[in-house]
Amino acid sequence: MSERHQFKYLGDIRQNLWEIIFGTSTRQGKKFDVILLWVILSSIMIVMLESVEELNIRFGDVFTLLEWVFTIFFTIEYFLRLIVVRKPLKYALSFYGIIDFLAVVPTYLTIFFVGGSYLVVIRVVRFFRVFRILKLTRQMREAQVLMTALRDSRNKIFVFLAGVTAAAMVLGTLMYMLEGGENGFTSIPRSIYWAIVTITTVGYGDIAPQTILGQAFAAVLMLMGYAIIAVPTGIVTASMSNAGMRKGRNGKTISCKSCKSDGHGIDATFCKDCGESL
Repeated sequence: MSERHQFKYLGDIRQNLWEIIFGTSTRQGKKFDVILLWVILSSIMIVMLESVEELNIRFGDVFTLLEWVFTIFFTIEYFLRLIVVRKPLKYALSFYGIIDFLAVVPTYLTIFFVGGSYLVVIRVVRFFRVFRILKLTRQMREAQVLMTALRDSRNKIFVFLAGVTAAAMVLGTLMYMLEGGENGFTSIPRSIYWAIVTITTVGYGDIAPQTILGQAFAAVLMLMGYAIIAVPTGIVTASMSNAGMRKGRNGKTISCKSCKSDGHGIDATFCKDCGESL
């Protein structure tokens, strides 16, 4: 085989691997995604079962063996992704590249942390394997739409959280003035903690107002909490609706040339109203 044909052959192999690993429209790509999905779920299940002391005592060796099988699989997958992409370093530093790295490195790190004094470190490192669950986002288009929606609405959410934080500080300070230390509100930070718990409708119950005025004030905060929770939900929902629409290169929603209708789904090929090709 000549050098030119050899490079072409290697290029074809690389292209085929790219279609299998990154492509979702081919039969091989879909099979790879399904296999990867089940391996991720199985590895996460092993991590959770390993934390159960009774099961770990009985099946510890089996868990260790399966963990190494999963680690080797993810290692091969990680290096194949680096091989087939055009810019390996850029991929390695990307979100999915870091997640893929975190899926394999904890098991290898436990080899170097030996001895009783490092048991705590080993435990922390090993449970970094749960980051494999983030690999599932690559398998689901809906997850990518959600990430796009969160990214588009991050400024609005930040302003909203800043407003809620300011409100919690003011309301917590008022409750500190109303109740005082004798009723459990011993400081302004502790009162702010109570205000956050109340506004978010969590309600731990470790601190509660005792006076009638304090209880009335708390009731107002509880009602405010329901309205506050609805705000970020509406922001993200609107962004998800926008992210799920098909857009052109300029980032604007594609409208039908025939009937001028817009708001088509991200996978739409024809107009939802007149049936004209998009």
